[in-house]
Amino acid sequence: MGGRRVRDGLLRGALWASGVLTCALLAFLIGFVLWRGLGHVSWGLLTGQRSYLNHTDGIFPNILNTLYMILFTLAAALPVGVGAAVYLTEYAPAGPWTSAIEFAAETLAGIPSILYGLVGMLFFVRLLRLGTGVVSGGLTLAVMILPVVLRTTQEALKAVPRSYREGAMGLGAGRWRTVYTVVLPGAAQGIVTGCILSVGRIVGESAALLFTAGTAARAAGLLRALHTPSATLSVSLYVYANEYGDLDTAMAIAAVLLLITLAINLLAARTGRRLDRQKGGE
Repeated sequence: MGGRRVRDGLLRGALWASGVLTCALLAFLIGFVLWRGLGHVSWGLLTGQRSYLNHTDGIFPNILNTLYMILFTLAAALPVGVGAAVYLTEYAPAGPWTSAIEFAAETLAGIPSILYGLVGMLFFVRLLRLGTGVVSGGLTLAVMILPVVLRTTQEALKAVPRSYREGAMGLGAGRWRTVYTVVLPGAAQGIVTGCILSVGRIVGESAALLFTAGTAARAAGLLRALHTPSATLSVSLYVYANEYGDLDTAMAIAAVLLLITLAINLLAARTGRRLDRQKGGE
């Protein structure tokens, strides 16, 4: 009995030590990036663009391209991911076909992003001739985040109590009406969480976009950026650090990306609390 308590105490201490070490490393990385980068963030950097003639640096085109990429990727991935999750959870019978789809989704989640970039370049850019830009990059990222959207939506749908479905059907609602009016609103928190996690993946991705979206950094409208090279913030970070050798600007971009990521996490937490309050009020 005493040996078991000692072993449990050691395991509990190891878990706490691992958690504290992980949090300390995270705090160190966040603090280091903000300390090195915020000092080089300026209004001119955020609102300008890089010019060899004027000897200026700016990331405003990259910010626009990042927003374009988020909008296009979510527009392409969410209908497919949420629709597939609803079909697999609410309609498809358990069997080899369902297992094969779920296995394919799990496999997609484990593929390195550089392979997505190469396949996206060969398929979207060259085979379909969509050109290097937001369209090719967004479709490539849509395939990348599809497993995240699919799995989070599936888990959210499974978390809705079965009694809700039975009650709706007992009142005469059909299968689709039950899903649309009862199940999907009950799973809204999980679906929104999956979307926000996907946005974080889109913002931080660079390897796949180097081959499909390009590295050009010039301000353009959405329609023009769809088929012209458009570098996002993460790609510009790589370009400034690796090609230009400008580590100060690279760290400034890293600080901006980090603040965006923290804002996304804060938004996810607030959205989750708001949906919990609404669900509790009902």
